[in-house]
Amino acid sequence: MSLALHSFKATDFRCLAAAELEPDSRFNLIYGNNASGKTSLLEAIAYLGRGRSFRGAATQSLVRHSAREFLLFGRIEQKDRVFGLGVKNGPGGLLVSAEGAHGGGAAELARRLPLQIIDPEIHSLVAGGPEERRRYLDWVVFHVEPTYVEDWRRFRRALKQRNAALKAGATRDELHSWDQELSCQGDRVHLARERVFEVALPTLTVFAEGLLQSPVGFEYRRGWAEGVTLAEALATGRARDQQFGSTQSGPHRADLRLSYEKGLARRLVSRGQQKLLSCAMVLAATAIAQSKLQQRLLLLLDDPAAELDSGSLGRLMERVVALDCQVIATALEPQSRLFPQPPLMFHVEQGVLSKVC
Repeated sequence: MSLALHSFKATDFRCLAAAELEPDSRFNLIYGNNASGKTSLLEAIAYLGRGRSFRGAATQSLVRHSAREFLLFGRIEQKDRVFGLGVKNGPGGLLVSAEGAHGGGAAELARRLPLQIIDPEIHSLVAGGPEERRRYLDWVVFHVEPTYVEDWRRFRRALKQRNAALKAGATRDELHSWDQELSCQGDRVHLARERVFEVALPTLTVFAEGLLQSPVGFEYRRGWAEGVTLAEALATGRARDQQFGSTQSGPHRADLRLSYEKGLARRLVSRGQQKLLSCAMVLAATAIAQSKLQQRLLLLLDDPAAELDSGSLGRLMERVVALDCQVIATALEPQSRLFPQPPLMFHVEQGVLSKVC
């Protein structure tokens, strides 16, 4: 499979005044002390493929002090074709450039540079609320079903309009027209998720049980009661929706329920176990997308050893290596033992990146 990221440049992103990276096609390690800038570099690379910070940071906190905006640029390879991908953000908002053409937003970035991230907060995929798991599932569906992004956008637009009508005190009759549009678009979103989940389930199970070495269960819950259509759920729930001022049934309430040894996985006592299960989900998603797209994905690992014992870390890295991704990892010290062959190493100190020869 082809290389994902040929080269990368970041200007005025967090503590990085100007950083350039030409990664190896397989294994790369960026090391440095805490607060040196290594996670900021990983965050910048991820931003180029997502249009948002994986740390949840607002745009103004990403722009380096005294600068007005940040610039990110990468040379990307997809199926033996190399092209430029750029992002600028600041007071003027997000500007995306792909192959010299402007526009497209975050969805265009995700399509051009498919990537996944494992960071120290990855355990929230298991321990956190349903929104994280919906976003996770939607990422897989986005890369498996090409029309999904438009279905999702139409559903979100219909949901926003119906919620606005509820807040404005619309009558039951007035809500009926919004129900029709919402149920139509919601069914499309749900069916796409359901199709992809059924295909993904075996891969999810293999990765999860391989890392945790115990049975793990996954169940997709669509966001409204079983045995009724979404149109019926919206009709019977209008009084409740009017009371809350928002729509309580639909794909926006869906969840991916995880079970471990017959209990809810989010109740796992160990953060290390939560991290392993979350990592398994990310690696499974990466494997599914790579198989569908027939191209190598970029996998970013921010301090993968955190909260894992040596055995768990070894199992994790074995599966990372087997995926045949392009991997960029961070660590406090040079740790070539993470990989089966010496990685290309980079050192970061006070926001300055240098290649280690």
